[in-house]
Amino acid sequence: MGRLNGKVAIVTGASQGMGAATARLFAEEGAKVIIADIKEAEGRALAEEIGANALFARVDITVENDWIRAVELARDSFGSVDALVNNAAIVEYKTIAEETLEGFERTMRINVAGAFLGIKHVAPVMAKGGKGSIINISSAEGMRGTNGMSAYTASKWGVRGFTKAAAMELGRSGIRVNSVHPGPTNTPMVTFFGDFEGSVNDLELFKPMLSRQPINRFAEPIEVARVSLFLASDESSFVTGAEIAADGGMSVGTYSEQAPTAD
Repeated sequence: MGRLNGKVAIVTGASQGMGAATARLFAEEGAKVIIADIKEAEGRALAEEIGANALFARVDITVENDWIRAVELARDSFGSVDALVNNAAIVEYKTIAEETLEGFERTMRINVAGAFLGIKHVAPVMAKGGKGSIINISSAEGMRGTNGMSAYTASKWGVRGFTKAAAMELGRSGIRVNSVHPGPTNTPMVTFFGDFEGSVNDLELFKPMLSRQPINRFAEPIEVARVSLFLASDESSFVTGAEIAADGGMSVGTYSEQAPTAD
């Protein structure tokens, strides 16, 4: 406990899923947290659950003025911004033939431009304090390619590349920028495939994919949040421009039942 004592964090897409797990964990570890999301009811409920160390800010990450207000809220209420987790994103499952220019641009605007705007407005505040940590949530798809996810894959590669450019540009100001690359994670995005009972790991749709992973299951949101905690803390003080896969080995390769393994 206390790994983020004295720090102030903004977490986007924080009303549910990975973002909510990250906000809760950061607060448990001593941070004051701005819960940034467009889902007001869920975001305010989470802020109330966490208590005095959390505030909700309605933020559409593609709207520059929303970012300006969120940063001002953090500074006015808590004094600074020490960490930013660019977590909010969308995913659509469409082939290139099915995708439209409008849909492709929407994905890029939310997933890439949203992170750009966050960094643009948070970095000057961090620079004044001489330190800060920015964590961009990319994806295992930002380290490989998957059919039927062209726009999402392109956007997550974009986040990965932007992370490295930002790390180079902001490092002399004491700001570290890293990317986290989750694999299949048990979040509300899974409900895209419809309602179900039981474990998400038991869905027939996902069994072929999971069978190819060394750790053949979905992550829970807290497992990815712990990686963000490490990067937000001073424990990672010499880590910048890195990409950390939290994907059960998905990006390593394809697991084969025929290959010998150590038992």
